[in-house]
Amino acid sequence: MTLQRILPYVEHHVYWERKMPDIELTAHAKDMLLERSIAEDWLWLAIHSPHREWVGDDHNVHYAKTIKEREGRVLHVVVNPDLQPNRVVTIFFDRRLGRKGRAK
Repeated sequence: MTLQRILPYVEHHVYWERKMPDIELTAHAKDMLLERSIAEDWLWLAIHSPHREWVGDDHNVHYAKTIKEREGRVLHVVVNPDLQPNRVVTIFFDRRLGRKGRAK
């Protein structure tokens, strides 16, 4: 996990480091970062300081974070917590969350 890359964004980084288990990116998640021009820093920011966090019907943990640098679009990160280390399954800008304002 690249916690050092997001420290400027997270005030209580020691708290987050203790709260979050190790997380890896799947090959698909890495591909999505490149394909969708998503900065990896935004992924870690969404996980460590989401505007919204929930457990879906798929039992994965979903994180939503508004990204100002992308005109306020909502970044949606899906993490499988059942694997050790936890794995980022996918990441995308979610138009549904942005339109409804649920993550803002």
